Amino acid sequence: MTQVSEIMQTMDYGPSTEDSTAAHNWLVCRGSFGHFINGAFTAPGETFETRDPSTGEVLAQVSQGSDADIAAAVKAAREAQVGWAALSGTERAKYLYALARHVQKRERFLSVLETLDNGKPIREARDIDVPLVARHLYHHAGWAELRDTRFLSHAPLGVCGQIIPWNFPLLMLAWKIAPALAAGNTVVLKPAEYTPLTALAFAEICQEVGLPAGVVNIVTGDGATGAALVASDVDKIAFTGSTEVGRGIAAALAGTGRKLTLELGGKSPFVVMEDADLDAAVEGVVDSIWFNQGQVCCAGSRILVAESVAERFETLLRVRMARLRVGAPLDKSTDIGAIVDPVQKARILSICRAATEAGAELVGGQPQEGCFIAPGYLRNIAPANPGMSHEIFGPIATLSTFRTADEAVELANNTRYGLAGSVWSESATVATDLAARIKAGVVWINGANMFDAAAPFGGYRESGYGREGGAAGMLDYLAEPLVKAAPEAAPKSPVAVTEGTGPAGQGIDRTAKLYYGGAQKRPDAGAMYAVPGGLAPLGSRKDIRNAVEAATKAGKWAAMGGHARAQVLFYVAENLSARAAEFAARTSGAEVEAAIARAFHYAAWADKFDGATVQAKPGHLVTVIPEPMGVVGIACPNSQPLAGFLSLVLPAIAMGNAVVAIPAQDDPLAVTDLYQVFDTSDLPGGVVNIVTGPRADLAVHLAAHDEVAGFWHAGDPQELAAIGRAGTGNLKPVWAVPSRDWTGPQAQGEVFLRHATRTKTIWLPYGALPAGSGSAAY
Repeated sequence: MTQVSEIMQTMDYGPSTEDSTAAHNWLVCRGSFGHFINGAFTAPGETFETRDPSTGEVLAQVSQGSDADIAAAVKAAREAQVGWAALSGTERAKYLYALARHVQKRERFLSVLETLDNGKPIREARDIDVPLVARHLYHHAGWAELRDTRFLSHAPLGVCGQIIPWNFPLLMLAWKIAPALAAGNTVVLKPAEYTPLTALAFAEICQEVGLPAGVVNIVTGDGATGAALVASDVDKIAFTGSTEVGRGIAAALAGTGRKLTLELGGKSPFVVMEDADLDAAVEGVVDSIWFNQGQVCCAGSRILVAESVAERFETLLRVRMARLRVGAPLDKSTDIGAIVDPVQKARILSICRAATEAGAELVGGQPQEGCFIAPGYLRNIAPANPGMSHEIFGPIATLSTFRTADEAVELANNTRYGLAGSVWSESATVATDLAARIKAGVVWINGANMFDAAAPFGGYRESGYGREGGAAGMLDYLAEPLVKAAPEAAPKSPVAVTEGTGPAGQGIDRTAKLYYGGAQKRPDAGAMYAVPGGLAPLGSRKDIRNAVEAATKAGKWAAMGGHARAQVLFYVAENLSARAAEFAARTSGAEVEAAIARAFHYAAWADKFDGATVQAKPGHLVTVIPEPMGVVGIACPNSQPLAGFLSLVLPAIAMGNAVVAIPAQDDPLAVTDLYQVFDTSDLPGGVVNIVTGPRADLAVHLAAHDEVAGFWHAGDPQELAAIGRAGTGNLKPVWAVPSRDWTGPQAQGEVFLRHATRTKTIWLPYGALPAGSGSAAY
């Protein structure tokens, strides 16, 4: 028998297993599960097994959703949506509040069920996941009440299709269902095939609170079921999962007009500066990558340590890693639970093999019996090693060093992803400088993996787009204010001519040039085409490439700050006013007046489109900052060439972006003359770049460019499918700008600024942390 004195020497925990009787009894009582459609469970159809990954025990038989099941669920949601949206905000808030209360009443049951189905330690499910589920429901009960006053002129989208992964089954459900219902939408949700049980338990809670039938529908199944949901008649798809699947969904939805939110993979940097609290940083690694088996897309799996402290940090890391307990997830003393499925375990091990074969050294990380892998990290790893580029999604980190802050930022951003990052430094100046320069949607300072319903979450680049949480997340579940449509002239086929000549009977007054990098350029191929009053360059793919290259070099424009950008835009308005008669002769007085008004309007907004500090986790300043996209591609309308061009270009550059714009195909000459206005207004070269020619072809080339971070299209909707598919290479958002009168008041406003920015959420410790507050706990 173990003596007390021995326990005091080792400080080992004894077993403390959570009782799973209630969850198992619930499973036995339910038997096989059907889908939850129109407020009731269907009879089970063709089923598949869901297992406890820690033991291999079959937990339940769950129905495999078919196309017909998805169609029935979407039909029920469509029929319920009108009545749900017609409820007052208070009534919708009452239902969300009731859901939150019932989740809290069943916290222990839901925590155990989540652990059985997913394999994560009970401590994570009990202390983090389920409390955050209730938090999201409570938070969005508030948004339901405030929707019509906070989001004026916005309306529900309709029916939302939602597909969630297996790493946070119940929390991801709440992230998606809560804002959708608060906004007045109804949902069809497909949980991951590995972890459907808590979603089905949530369906029972929907019944318990009397949620109207059809408002929430849950269809279980594998990837084929998800594909059927993507192809169904829904108004939005919200997907969390792999980048590869997300890219396929974006391609499938291109040109359909349906809204899309993607929260995809990550390879997040975990930067430890030389002045960091190393003990705290090591604990941050444990929270970020090991306590959750690394099965979280924002895990700080790329540890970057200042060379001067790397040896000490690694010593502490190894000691801490050796003390972590891998074992039964229901044991409250377990630190690292089970990998969700043998398939995922095999994938993790294969990436580790590839990494070591490429020269890395694996410390720890050994496979154990069943679905378990010990924590570990890859050291002496080169930037091109597969372990550095692939999302391992397991309890295996990488560790490399840097010498300067600039090198740390360069290494942190050396990835195709941009979901999250973590910075560790005792200097607020150093930490916030790095947080600003790391290209990620969320950055934690001296912490890791903190979430809250008030704090928007989402990524940059191939980590997806759209946000979940906070006001930004609500806007992604609301339709933008309607605009009065205006007819858009279809462009004519350009007729190629030689400079100095033109079609018979057409007088050639002048010849325009392309404009990029702050200078006029001849088109690469030298070809021109006839337009009213002269010839315009027939831009090519190479011209697009040159213009984008010029735009990427205009980084100092964003660094100037809003006030300096405002001064330049006021100067643009002044110089355009001085030449109003000249531009009116080429277009119209109304267009010139509108163009001048746009310059004044966005000059006013340049330093006033602010972020916000939101009330989230106690002891932290959580700041949501609108950041410029980078390089924005714009295909301008063919009608009202001057007003349409500046109504789109000016909000983009006001927010700090550089643009490559394709002006009106049939009448671009007034726009090409703007280079004189820009040059005399101190606009830096490369901020605005103009490539004329066939809009449809040039737009596809521009959308396909990996350095273009976002694309706006105002024109023929039939062009959107090809543009959207071209943009999936680096998963850029494509905004289909509705046609409108570009001289009217609906051609300006905050909606343009929102599309010109993406939110970045920065968590900064503030004051003394509450007792018992861990970096990952709510």
